[in-house]
Amino acid sequence: MSLSRRPAGDTVFQTPWFEIMATPAPGGGAPFYVLHSTDFVAMVALNEQGELLLVRQYRPGAGTVTLEVPGGHVEDGETPEQAARKELIEETGHEAGALELLVVLSPSNARFTNRMWCYFAPDARPAAHAAAYREAGVELVCYGDGVRALTADPEFNSAGSWAALLAALRAGKVSW
Repeated sequence: MSLSRRPAGDTVFQTPWFEIMATPAPGGGAPFYVLHSTDFVAMVALNEQGELLLVRQYRPGAGTVTLEVPGGHVEDGETPEQAARKELIEETGHEAGALELLVVLSPSNARFTNRMWCYFAPDARPAAHAAAYREAGVELVCYGDGVRALTADPEFNSAGSWAALLAALRAGKVSW
């Protein structure tokens, strides 16, 4: 699996998307269980009008439709930046000239081995032949109501999207 740190321990359950691993507890005792998966990316992207490019999609884990920043997994053989560029086109139909790494975070130090690479794209524009790349079931939302309004939207509830947005705020790339 791409990039993520593989812990010491035994795989107790495996799927094509993740493994559950039993890792030794310091000093003995019952093992800890961790979820080992690929790293993923999240992009705070602005179009030429200064609108945030967001995606609306059904999320089975939450059992509802959510509003999020574009993102996805880093596949084997990809760098995080390559994955960010690919996911931006697949989810929004836009491409970025500049792409700036804002921060690399751990989704949960207690349970997950993977990392979240947060990028900022200040100049996203419609990609040529974007329809050929678009991911089914993902709706593009060009959001112009501002960060304050977005954070009050109940559909915008993904911790990863909040973290990417906070990183962009901290870096001065978007304003409150």
